[in-house]
Amino acid sequence: MAEDELLVFREHWKQELTIKNEAHSNCNVTLQPSREGSKLKRYFEDFGQNRSEPEKIQDSTSQGSSKGGQDAFLSAAKTPNEDQPEYVSIAEGLLDGRTSPLLERIQEERTRRKRQYHSLTSACNTSQQQPQRKINKGDKLVDQLIQDLNETNDIPFFDIELPYELALKIFQYLSRTELGRCAQVSKAWGVLAEDEVLWFRMCQTESYHHGASVSDSPCWKSMLRDCRNSENTVRSNWKNRVGSISQLQYELGKVLCDVSSCDSYVVAGYTSGDVRLWDTLHWDSAASFLKPSPLMADVTPRPHVSHIRVNNTVAVAAYDDGCVDVWSTETGQEPVHHFQIPGRVHALALSLESPTLATAAGLDVRLDQPDERGYWRTLCQATLPKPVESVVMVPWAGGRGGDSVPLVALSAGETVFLLAPEDLEPRVLHTIYGHPITCLDASASHAALGVKSCGWAMNDGGNKIHVYSLETGQSEMSVGNSAGDFSCVNLRDSPPHMLICGNKDRRVRVFDLRTGSSVTSLYAHHMGVTSVQADDWKIVSGGGEGLVCVWEMRMGAKLWEMHNRHPVRHLRFNTSTLVTANIPDEKSPRGACITDDDLTAHRRHRGVICHYDFSEDSTSQDHVLPICRSNYVESSGYNYNIGLAVPYDILSGCHPSH
Repeated sequence: MAEDELLVFREHWKQELTIKNEAHSNCNVTLQPSREGSKLKRYFEDFGQNRSEPEKIQDSTSQGSSKGGQDAFLSAAKTPNEDQPEYVSIAEGLLDGRTSPLLERIQEERTRRKRQYHSLTSACNTSQQQPQRKINKGDKLVDQLIQDLNETNDIPFFDIELPYELALKIFQYLSRTELGRCAQVSKAWGVLAEDEVLWFRMCQTESYHHGASVSDSPCWKSMLRDCRNSENTVRSNWKNRVGSISQLQYELGKVLCDVSSCDSYVVAGYTSGDVRLWDTLHWDSAASFLKPSPLMADVTPRPHVSHIRVNNTVAVAAYDDGCVDVWSTETGQEPVHHFQIPGRVHALALSLESPTLATAAGLDVRLDQPDERGYWRTLCQATLPKPVESVVMVPWAGGRGGDSVPLVALSAGETVFLLAPEDLEPRVLHTIYGHPITCLDASASHAALGVKSCGWAMNDGGNKIHVYSLETGQSEMSVGNSAGDFSCVNLRDSPPHMLICGNKDRRVRVFDLRTGSSVTSLYAHHMGVTSVQADDWKIVSGGGEGLVCVWEMRMGAKLWEMHNRHPVRHLRFNTSTLVTANIPDEKSPRGACITDDDLTAHRRHRGVICHYDFSEDSTSQDHVLPICRSNYVESSGYNYNIGLAVPYDILSGCHPSH
């Protein structure tokens, strides 16, 4: 009974729908399908296409014979009519109970239309305004790469975005630690912090790989890391005395007179008049004997070598009779220049940057330099009112570049003069009557001189070191206030704004030139300090008793010491090497025979030159005792140092230079 009523209801509803359809068609009313109606229409069309006519007939015949007519009618009614409105199709779908597929179809259609709308909108914006930021799937790989690069071109800085070049300029002011922290902020900052330009400039700032370009290394960050690791290893070798020590070959029966060294050469002069040159970088088979001038070859006995100097291009030796010879370090053998000065040479100075030579004998001073063709000529000559005691070449004075103007600082009694080729007379830099100059040194911008106070001036604090500006010629400060005489001062090879000096009161002092205050004061040598040099973390000092001491500047602690007979008259070090020379004061010892048949007397009076190598690849020889290779932490082994590896009685076969 319920089924019959349902069929009657459906039939009545269909008739009403048919009447309304005819009324709309008569009035010629066109209904615009909405979005949902079009979706439903497509759904019913697809549903009608999916169900073929034979399937519908088969379904209707399988219902039974009693309902055949009704099912055939319903089957015919289910056939889609193209002229039917969309709401008729909706109603038919509702009557058939097909609601779940309808909702899925509507959702899919909404998604498709939304994607189509966004694609059309973005296409319009691209043609009218600017290129889109996101690239579609159909674009090429090169276009994708270009857009990726453009996206990283703007670096986010808080609430703004800066161009890559401007952000790189900001990052140049950061340290290594700050760059590492910035690399952890974001991906964009990480890319910026790894830029090769930043790490290349950092290498240049820390004095690594001078003269290199950015393209010389694929990873400058790794280069900087390797350089710093090597530097830390060399520093550890310095502190623990790990490395090799060599005694440069001495001359049997001859006493050492003077020694000079630079970065790659060591030159020595003897009482026999011989001059020897060592190349410490390549260690050739034997030290070169620099032959004297042919004018002196027949002179017997040959005069002693009074002064000797060397730089990377030339070596100079001055003799007691006033002769001066100049050799080339590349060719050696015969001198390239020779001249004679009346009287004995009292002071000799050689510029480390150029082959410019200053000699002083008595009251006379002369300045020599080769021209562009290599011919030596005298730049200027001057006569001072008092004998010259010391001469110092001012490094890179005057102009910079290819044509540098040489400038010489001279001390004579209580006066310090400045001599330049363009000056008619030497200029007075400092003078105090009755207060003699005890030591002198100069850098490119300043001159430091030790002044001995006498009489009433001792009540003003004692002896002092005066620092003058070479540009203005005015005194900038006075430091010291010591009861003892200042025996040595080092301004040229010291760290910036630092001054290191030694005194006869046994102390080594370090001063800060920015404030004039004392940085450290070390009780070093009981017979007075004879030579001193320092860098940013260590101090190396030599004393009259023959000790060479290495100090840690910040803590003021002695790291280690080495002892040899005779005062330390020459001391110079660089990053990984140290050259020291113990030169006897007595050149002709009384009551002792230093000939070949008396080795004991020879060892006692000859002097010694030591070369220390603390480089990373240096290894100790097999014959060095185990206690000599220790780190000297224990107090019992402190005095047993690596000097035992080269005792005085080993005359040959202990070094490649032999």
